[in-house]
Amino acid sequence: MKFVSSMLSCLAVLGLLTVPAVAEFPEKPITYSIPFGPGGQSDLEARRQQPLLENILGEKVIVQYKPGGGGSVGWAELMNKKPNGYFISGINIPHIILQPLARGNAGYTTEQIEPIAFFQATPIGLAVLKDSEFKTLDDLIAYAKANPGALIVGGSGTWSGHHIANLQFGKMAGVNMTYIPSKGAADSVAQFLGGHVKALWANSNDLVQHEDKIRVLGFGTKKPFVAMPDVPTFESQGFKLYASIDRGAGAPPGTPAEVISVLEKAFLQIANDPKIQQQMIKDGFQPLSMGNAESKEYIAEMVEQWAPIVKEFKE
Repeated sequence: MKFVSSMLSCLAVLGLLTVPAVAEFPEKPITYSIPFGPGGQSDLEARRQQPLLENILGEKVIVQYKPGGGGSVGWAELMNKKPNGYFISGINIPHIILQPLARGNAGYTTEQIEPIAFFQATPIGLAVLKDSEFKTLDDLIAYAKANPGALIVGGSGTWSGHHIANLQFGKMAGVNMTYIPSKGAADSVAQFLGGHVKALWANSNDLVQHEDKIRVLGFGTKKPFVAMPDVPTFESQGFKLYASIDRGAGAPPGTPAEVISVLEKAFLQIANDPKIQQQMIKDGFQPLSMGNAESKEYIAEMVEQWAPIVKEFKE
């Protein structure tokens, strides 16, 4: 036994017996891909996190954009990246669920995405411009009923949270509105403020940012939204419409648990910072803090919730 032990020691010294060592992570820059256009909520949060992640991880974090297909183009790209933690992507619920359910072949499946953390949410509201003829939700519904298809409504993406909210509301209210998708929230807001659509499904922080120019007719929350408490919920107006977008970050399938753990800790350290949370609330966001395990459970729950809804509107 002494001879064998001695031989193994010699081989190890010579490098002939190699035991893969777990490299320190990270050792080089990390690419943080945003599957929507610049200026939207995912981008804004990534830019807020970027310097903080660099400080925590000790490496550069490069933010890039891969918009298209309601996020599916970016998440399909994520599937083809090495599972080593050096390429991560923003992820959104319900988008990561809706795209595979609605498209069939979205280039990825929801289960393939390895969630790192969820850190932010934005309730969805329906808005019109301040000078709009629609003073209330009832006014908008009355017009839509009298003019089927004539009401042009904007939103971010197809088979996205905004698109589904429009479909659900149309069915509940008995109206047919024409939905015009944009590649991202920033683009949809620009179209709306430019008068190219009559109403807009939008995220809470955009509505807060432009509240001096718009009138919000309803929020998809169960209670009044804290930043705009005077806006009625859809539920209070007779429609059980609950709509929100939850944002986080994800990695390619097969990313080692120890790598996910490093990234998870970094994202949650930022998400749990009271100053960051205060900034989020002031900007019209809702802070979240869910790690890898909790995020997986939440995604599974949301898949069960959204699957029958998508099936209903596809048929």
